[in-house]
Amino acid sequence: MEEGSFDEAVKGCHGVFHVAASMEFNVLAKDNIENYVQSHILDPAIKGTLNLLRACSSAKSVKRVVFTSSISTMTSQDSAGNMISVVDESCKTPIERVCNRKASGWVYVLSKLLSEEAAFRFANENGIDLISVIPTTVAGSFLTPTVPASVCVLLSPITGDSEFNSILLAVNHRMGSISIVHIEDICNAHIFLMEHATAKGRYICSAHSCAMSQLVDCLALEYPYFDVQRSSEEQHKTIPSRISSKKLTDLGFEYKYGVGDVIKQSISSCMQHGLLHYLSTSNSFC
Repeated sequence: MEEGSFDEAVKGCHGVFHVAASMEFNVLAKDNIENYVQSHILDPAIKGTLNLLRACSSAKSVKRVVFTSSISTMTSQDSAGNMISVVDESCKTPIERVCNRKASGWVYVLSKLLSEEAAFRFANENGIDLISVIPTTVAGSFLTPTVPASVCVLLSPITGDSEFNSILLAVNHRMGSISIVHIEDICNAHIFLMEHATAKGRYICSAHSCAMSQLVDCLALEYPYFDVQRSSEEQHKTIPSRISSKKLTDLGFEYKYGVGDVIKQSISSCMQHGLLHYLSTSNSFC
């Protein structure tokens, strides 16, 4: 968070990618939870983002910054709570709604919202060309020794992890569907937007939107070692809202992976790492 700590890292760079963010979704009950969240999560996220942008501004060589946002910054509900049929980059989650409802994962949502808001404000005031990529639920093959949080969220219907499943259900409630994208497509989108001369503003990166029931069906097909216990939310076959990646594809971006590929590779990686097993007796694998 120290000002100037990124100066050497960006010196001479033409493009900078901001991909780091706190992955703390919730906090344990505390006497003053708001102060804790502000000092331990929000301030570091915002200050870290602004310090990087200050370094980019000072470097003089940086032509563009690509910021990694999140689908958590989006909503499919209008001000009256009605579902919007097509969600585009303008459908931002109101900050006051996040603070008032404190739904599962609200700390992460607030962190991403405030960091992106601060980034665009600083960029506009200092003449920085800032592009924001909005990934949906990211999964696919991974190299990390532990399961990435987004993969845990996606696979929670088969792992039985209640905390991650509550986040998945909260996303489904807020967005009206579950939108999925492969990690490789996300990386390619970052590079694509860095290099595309006319790119501007925010871009949703989503390969496909599906109903919770469709997601569970796909999980059951690829990992048939558990008994499918569907909640009432998972019974619906239609989606009231679709997350649109039209702005990105209109620039010429093409997705390499579909939902089936993402789920299959996610489960395969978990098995290779010993994080999922050919058994259905355990309640949680992540």
